[in-house]
Amino acid sequence: MIGPERLSLSHDAALALLAERALTLIAPGTHRRAVLGIAGGPGTGKSTLAQALLARLNQEAPGLAALVPLDGFHMRQDKLVALGLADRKGAHETFEAEAFIATLAALREARTEHTLPVYSRAIEDVVDDGLVVPASARLLIAEGNYLLMATAPWWPILPLLDLAVHIDLPREAVARRLAIRHAEHGLFTPEQIARHIDSVDLPNYDRVNRCRGRAHLVIALTPEG
Repeated sequence: MIGPERLSLSHDAALALLAERALTLIAPGTHRRAVLGIAGGPGTGKSTLAQALLARLNQEAPGLAALVPLDGFHMRQDKLVALGLADRKGAHETFEAEAFIATLAALREARTEHTLPVYSRAIEDVVDDGLVVPASARLLIAEGNYLLMATAPWWPILPLLDLAVHIDLPREAVARRLAIRHAEHGLFTPEQIARHIDSVDLPNYDRVNRCRGRAHLVIALTPEG
């Protein structure tokens, strides 16, 4: 079995490469939308890269691309509390995986405008209709931690991706980024942040990294990128 292509790139170089490859996925005259998936552990920079890719593609051709983030399919906070999973938020079992898969599959075939939920870090909960997928979109950028997992209920995602990219970053850099992110809105104490990183975020990072062999392309981002 041939493994994924592996590259070590800065953020800017990775952005340029993905923009180039994204355009090759869009086949003229086809009804179905192309899907580029960007996976990676928490804090690796995949969301930043996905947003930058969206902006670049739409700057060149407005309405060409749309973002489909897995974060919008977090379980809602009240459901997490009811299930006793509030302290596990961000782990794979705290997402509405089936809803994300059904949405992505439907969006591949749709040619009408759709709205998507987003996750707000300001309130640590899901907000409905926070993103719009315009009818004009020919490329979907799916982004999230668990796109490449081989276990149920996640395994149906990979066949939906025309290009599956895994973003890697050293574990130490990830831990530093996550500490800053969790402190941004003043919702957690330093002790809560440290506990969540050690018990949830870094184990998630390790779990996601074990799936990178399922990607078509693995990009190791240089820490300064």
